[in-house]
Amino acid sequence: MQSTDSLPTEASTVVVGAGIVGCNVAYQLTEMGREDVVVVDQGPMPTTGGSSTHAPGIMFQTAEDKILTKFADYSRQLYSDLEGADGQQAYREVGGIEVARTDERMAFLERRVENALAWGIDDPQVLSPEEVTDHLPLVDADRILGGYYSPTDGQASGVVACDALARAAMDRGAAFVPHTRTEDVEVADGSVRAVVTENGRIECEEVVVATNIWARQLGEKLGVHLPVAPVEHQYTMTEPLAELADNAVDVTGHPLYENYENVSGEKAERLLAAPDRPILRDQDNAMYYRTHGDSYGIGSYNHDPVVPNPEDLGGNDPEGNQASVHDFTERFMDEATHPDRPDKSPRQASDELIPATAGKDLEYKYNGMFAESPNGLPVMGPVEGFDGLWTAAAIWITHAGGAGKALAEWMVNGTPRLPDGPIDLAHADVNRFDEHEGSWEFTRDIGGEEYRIVYNVMHPKWVWEGKQRDIRRTPMYHSHVELDAELWAEAGWEVPQWFDSNADLVERYRDRIPEREGWEAVYWSPIEGVEALNVRENVGLHDMTSFNKMEVVGPDAGAFVQRLCTNDMDIDVGRVRYTLMCNEAGGVRADITVTRTDENRYLLLTTGREVGNNHVAWVRDHAPEGVVVNDVTSSMAAMVCTGPNARDVLSEVTDVDLSDEAFPFFTSQEFYVRNVPVTALRVSYAGELGWELYTPSEYGETLWRHLLEAGEDHGLRPYGNGALNALRIEKGFRLWGVDLDTEQNPYETGLGWAVDLDTDFIGKEAVAAAAAGDDISTKVACLTLDDPEAVVMAGRPVLHKGDPIGYVHSAEYGYTVGACVVYTYLPPEYAEPGTELEIRYEGEHYAATVREEPLVD
Repeated sequence: MQSTDSLPTEASTVVVGAGIVGCNVAYQLTEMGREDVVVVDQGPMPTTGGSSTHAPGIMFQTAEDKILTKFADYSRQLYSDLEGADGQQAYREVGGIEVARTDERMAFLERRVENALAWGIDDPQVLSPEEVTDHLPLVDADRILGGYYSPTDGQASGVVACDALARAAMDRGAAFVPHTRTEDVEVADGSVRAVVTENGRIECEEVVVATNIWARQLGEKLGVHLPVAPVEHQYTMTEPLAELADNAVDVTGHPLYENYENVSGEKAERLLAAPDRPILRDQDNAMYYRTHGDSYGIGSYNHDPVVPNPEDLGGNDPEGNQASVHDFTERFMDEATHPDRPDKSPRQASDELIPATAGKDLEYKYNGMFAESPNGLPVMGPVEGFDGLWTAAAIWITHAGGAGKALAEWMVNGTPRLPDGPIDLAHADVNRFDEHEGSWEFTRDIGGEEYRIVYNVMHPKWVWEGKQRDIRRTPMYHSHVELDAELWAEAGWEVPQWFDSNADLVERYRDRIPEREGWEAVYWSPIEGVEALNVRENVGLHDMTSFNKMEVVGPDAGAFVQRLCTNDMDIDVGRVRYTLMCNEAGGVRADITVTRTDENRYLLLTTGREVGNNHVAWVRDHAPEGVVVNDVTSSMAAMVCTGPNARDVLSEVTDVDLSDEAFPFFTSQEFYVRNVPVTALRVSYAGELGWELYTPSEYGETLWRHLLEAGEDHGLRPYGNGALNALRIEKGFRLWGVDLDTEQNPYETGLGWAVDLDTDFIGKEAVAAAAAGDDISTKVACLTLDDPEAVVMAGRPVLHKGDPIGYVHSAEYGYTVGACVVYTYLPPEYAEPGTELEIRYEGEHYAATVREEPLVD
């Protein structure tokens, strides 16, 4: 790799960080035609001294999260096409095996197969212990119950891949500048102007912060508080093993060896030696393994989390010591220090699984660092409020190829894509975070928690316990506590999932709520069912405060709202309209309700939870001068009173005429509920008669109590998010970020009725093409399971005659329809009502039928 020590004075794009992420971004940008790209790094190249240098490069593709799996699959393909400096393929496709020591882990490995089938990974398999040892003869078959095998998993050296990516990028015009620490990013009038380094200044239009464990420091200089935490984990390499003697290799002649040795010392001899057999994970003991010639490498997450303060990291020192590597902590290997694994030390677990390592010296050992985020996903995309500032952090070698491709597409063409189509990155978007998440205390604690659970069997509904809870309370919080609410954390809010005070209704509805026993029973209560049925038959009250709310104000607010929205937004004051926002490629960016509250004022209501802030950032970034976008989520309490008896309840506490004639559907009025001012919208996400009520936060608890009191004689009960999900899914209402996102256009989602092509809006050209049928590859489908007692969960494959044709986007039991309801996207020929399909779940196949939607009308 021939880098330059000459610092350019200007560039169109500067990538800060030449590790695996920065090199991938530069590779992709130049492949897409960008020639004026400069990459700077504080270390030498390609061995910069970050985690790409010390990481063993194992690549297990399958994850519960689709984003990570798709990124990994693309990375595998990309690295397979790269030629290393030694002329060999950069990717070693040796396969990957995850073993189980417990029944719980074996069930997890079955889910692995189902996730792999859902996300498109080739030939996933469950193996017997004997089949595991056919691939890995040094594993003790008596210690395991079986394994998960992915034949296309493998290993890619970070250094070899970085070198190959950088050489290709330089051939296309990019410049790579080593030994150059970035000190600041100059911004003027909200736009990037230059990168300031220790060796000079580079004027530029765009900056990509791809510094992983150092990302937080650079962000702080700009007032951008990235919740990216460096965490330590252990890696060791044994002395040569007699059982691997035939695999000994000499890598000292490798073209990168001298460079690697200068940064990593003698362990470069091991790190450059590729594996000769499948990589291995023993997640029950938070360990992983790969061979290095005649040595076994042992990685361990099996210890107490260590989260260094980024301010203490510094850079590589003059002696060549890596800032991303700390001294090995012997007790972490020899003692059981992991909070969830107190009974066995990592060394004992390792020697049990691979007896050939027992008693052998660990020749090379260190604590290496990588970056964690609050949900374990990347932190990437354009930073709100800064034109030209991009991030790409908390990304591993496994996922860096896909992340680099998606980011480059985003930068050049406006939307993230992989070769097989658009990929929604809402849950990885840098703008997804709430303000409290930027604090170092939160970042440190959640970084440690993410480290702790990285190899644990985690339920998709799991929520934080203990650390960093009870941060945000809705005004109704104290009432929720009094009513024994089961509170879950969402974006820092403490929100009810169900209310134990409603347990007295369980007997009434017992015959309509099937029992659950398996994975689907975890984090579930039959109270969710009774709350949903009570809404359908009587009336319920739901706290909606955590949903994101925006006010758009100004003389040009109407024109701006029309530009944002696909529907005709020329509405009168007091009217409410459901609409979509699309991105430039026609993908659904959000679904929202818009209320015109005054001549030049609009209220936009959209999804809450983790993804809601992305919508706020999107609207703000597109707002022209003269239009003010206020995030009023915290300043307005919100609730919905809904169900057949909703009008009776509200009539107890207001003199307003609530009849259909005086207060039609999709209209809004301002009035008083007793002594509380409200803005009331005649809409309901539950699909029943109902009013959403908004009031300044200080009135929220009073309003809630007024309604609870008024509803006592009308069967009113509060209900949580569990019931809401059941209600909305059987009504056919989409949930953005779950069964609606930017990967689909409005016509694929079945929401083409919310598009008016006589108006102008962002993405209109692409949406018009979809309306003409030019871009319809999938179609939304509503399925119900044929077995009325069965329940499945999201992320599992939908099958036709045994072949995967889609996956479950969302699923919940519909207590009104008496069946589990599934939403998915399928090739159009399979989405026709009456089509008989199957869903694979927990190793079983469940018959399902496509239905007309909505199921409840």
